[in-house]
Order: sequence, then structure tokens, then C-alpha cells
Amino acid sequence: MAENVLKIRDDECVVLNSSGDGFEIREGKSFSWLASGIFPSKINLSSLRSGIEPWLTSLFQSEHLSLLIGTGLSYSLSKMATTSDTDGEKGVTVSETSGQTSIDSKQTSMDIPALTSEKYRENILSSVKDIAEKGRRGTANIEDTIRVINELLRGLEILGHNKIEGEPTPEHLAFTELKDNLNQIILDFTIGISNIEKGIATAVLSKREEAFGYLVNFLMSFASRSGTRERLNIFTTNYDRVIEAGAELAGLHLLDRFTGTLAPIFRSSRLDVDMHYNPPGIRGEPRYLEGVARFTKLHGSIDWVDTGTYIRRIGLPFGSSDIESFLNAPGLSYVDSRKVMIYPNSAKDRETAEYPYVELFRDFAAAICRPNSTLVTFGYGFGDEHINRVIKDMLTIPSTHLVIISFNDTGGRIIKKYEEIGRHSQITLIIGEDLADLKTLVNYLLPKPSIDKASIRMSELLRQRYSSIQKDESPTEHFSATTGGVDI
Repeated sequence: MAENVLKIRDDECVVLNSSGDGFEIREGKSFSWLASGIFPSKINLSSLRSGIEPWLTSLFQSEHLSLLIGTGLSYSLSKMATTSDTDGEKGVTVSETSGQTSIDSKQTSMDIPALTSEKYRENILSSVKDIAEKGRRGTANIEDTIRVINELLRGLEILGHNKIEGEPTPEHLAFTELKDNLNQIILDFTIGISNIEKGIATAVLSKREEAFGYLVNFLMSFASRSGTRERLNIFTTNYDRVIEAGAELAGLHLLDRFTGTLAPIFRSSRLDVDMHYNPPGIRGEPRYLEGVARFTKLHGSIDWVDTGTYIRRIGLPFGSSDIESFLNAPGLSYVDSRKVMIYPNSAKDRETAEYPYVELFRDFAAAICRPNSTLVTFGYGFGDEHINRVIKDMLTIPSTHLVIISFNDTGGRIIKKYEEIGRHSQITLIIGEDLADLKTLVNYLLPKPSIDKASIRMSELLRQRYSSIQKDESPTEHFSATTGGVDI
């Protein structure tokens, strides 16, 4: 019996256990938005929709709306398209519990990468474990490992172990071995991510279309903002291009910091570039073009490379299994897998190590830490303290709100963060495989903007059309514009 957690409005956290055609409410609790005096032992999705969907609709129309997407989205799409957690060809597994990717074809877990460097192995593993414990993630991941190896390599460079005069010394050989080990770890990781894309792109047509259809509807539930509201801000910790692929299919134009066409360059200057149009017959009064959102990949991407002078985005096809071939181009001659911009990158000094990620995190903080702002997280397990700190700061502003949607809460990390932050009135929780499943969200719980707008127009039309009729009718029998029926 699956366990789900729901907390909306001013209610307490309610645990729902899925049971057959409905949910059993644990501990005799109920919801404030149910009819007064009703405390059902069972409740179905339609009843839950009557409380959740209007609440989310109102939050999504906040002055500022941001969406933070974690590995849960890639997991959901991969599972939906391939009918399993693996792609069946490369043995690539998307693990939502760890928030990382595993490559089983080489018996190499990307949560604990294979370390071929004998000399420094124990030191690296010990330091990685300490970082994971300080970050309260429980188990270490590949980002911790890459960070430690980068710091160790920099220290060895300061000691001069990268230099050679005459015959190679044992220290130089150990340095070279560790550097090659890091290159292989990053290469395996990027190939694993690309194989996740490939698993979705090469899935059976019907499954692939279904998966992308749900992805499009999911994105448009957030992106369909009225012209008087600020653009949706989409942030993601993922390295893959699932969101970009869904945006293309949805006709959603993503604005990011990259400029250019052939090899876009990352720019530090953040101009308020946007897309507008002039209504027919009206000049000088441009309006927001629909279907536009701002997009930021907080941890980088497998198609970003450091060319030494700029951060460029290469034309890597979705699901490509040969990344190195696309680095074989003029201007990229010395770029190898170590230059792929995944967080943390393998730069040699602190100034470069903070770039471009310092700019991206600044955008994240600027977007959410302001009044009347709503942040929705989907598939994010709250395992990154550098992101959690910004979210905690956001909630110090009373008019902000946090909506957490997650397929599960392994280790209870989300609930712990919920209790630690406090401010429960500013947090909404939708946790569990029966509530936070992508299909359930799209079909039942997320607002459908096009339907909402049509419903509003219909209500206004009914009020205008029947207002005069209602005045002439007797007080005991009149037409109800809201229900379309007759009240006696």
C-alpha cells in the first residue's frame, strides 16, 4: 500500500494510503476544503482535484512564478517511454532516490565512480564521504567525487607534481593517473546522460509520443501565463536536454544567457531580452508574446564546453551516443571530456571554477527571493544545500510560497527540510507515487490554462446573457448562471 503525503492551504500534513479505487486517510484526519462535517474514510482523485487544482491555479498566477526541476522529470519520462527504468540497450538507469545516473553496462556505478588511482583512492573516498555527511545527503554522489578530485589535482599542481624534468617521478605518474581517471569518470557520466536521452528518443513510437505529450502538457501548465504576469522561470539541476526537447515540441521559446546561432556563447551580461509583438492596427504598444519562458540549467549541461575563452553550447543532437565526435571542430581542438561543463567543472583556478555557475545561481536567487513569488519544485530531492539555502531565504519573505511535488521522499529528506524551515503556511506538499506521478499530475491536479481561460469567458458570458432574465424572474425560481440549472 503506497504512502502519499498531502499538505495544501492551511491544513496539516495528511498521509494518504492508496487502496484500490481511492485513498485511505490515516489517523482520522480530513481536509478543511471538504464539505463541513464530512470525514470520509476514503477519498478519490476527483475529490482531491476539487481541492488541489484550484489551489495550484491560484498559486500559478502569482506575480512571479518559478519551476525547479530535478531528476524526477527525466526518471518519469524515461520510465513512461521505455516501460521500465532502463533503456534496455546500454543498461542506463535513472535513480530518483540518489538523484544520479548509473551505468550498469560497465558495472560502474556513477554514484560511486570507479577509482583506478591506487595512491589517492582512500583519501578521495574518505573526503567524499565527509562532504556527503556535511551535506546531509546520506550517500555520496558523482558530483562530490568530481569536486574532491579537482581539488586534489589543483593541490598536486601547486606541489609541482604535474611537472616533469627528466625521468617521470612516482608523484608525476600518480598525478597523470588521477587526471586520466577523472577524464574517464566525466566521459562515462556524459555518455550515461546521453543514453538516457537516447532511450527516450528511440523508444517505440506510441510510447515516445505519449511521454512527450505529457511533458508538453506539464510544461504548458506553468508556461501559459497571462500577459500581465512576469515570464515563467524554469530552473533545472539536470544535465540532459529533456526540457529543451519538450519545449521545442510545445512551441515554447526558452530564453537563456546564450547568444548566437552556430555556437552560442554564454554571456555574463543579463539583459532583459524578451519577445513581444504589435497587435494589428496598434503601433508603439508591444505586448508579451505567449509561449516564452526563461531557462537556467544550474548545474550545466552535457552540450556546454569550456573553450578557454568562452563557454559555448555545441550542436549535440538529442540522444547522441558519440559526444567526442562533436568536439572535433575548429576552435575545439584542445577540448576534451574534462572541459564539458557539468557541476562542478574541472577548471584550474577558483575564479574559473565559479564561472559560469556563480552567474546561474545568482539568477536563481534573484528570480525567487522577491515578494509575491511562488516556487514549484518537481522531482527535486533537496540534496543540494547550495540550492536549499536560497529556498530557505526566499521563505523569509511572507508573501512567497513553496510547492514541493515529488514522486517519493527517500530517507525523509523533504519532510525533514519541511520541519526545519518551519513556515508551514508557506509550503505545499504533494508527495507520493500516486499523487506526484506525471500522468496523475497532468490528468487531474495541474491547472489547464486554456480550459481555465475558456471557463472564465463562459462565466462572464452567462452572467451578461442572463442577468436581465434573472431580474424578471420570481425570487423563488431563477436560472443559475454558474450551474446552468434551475434552483427551486
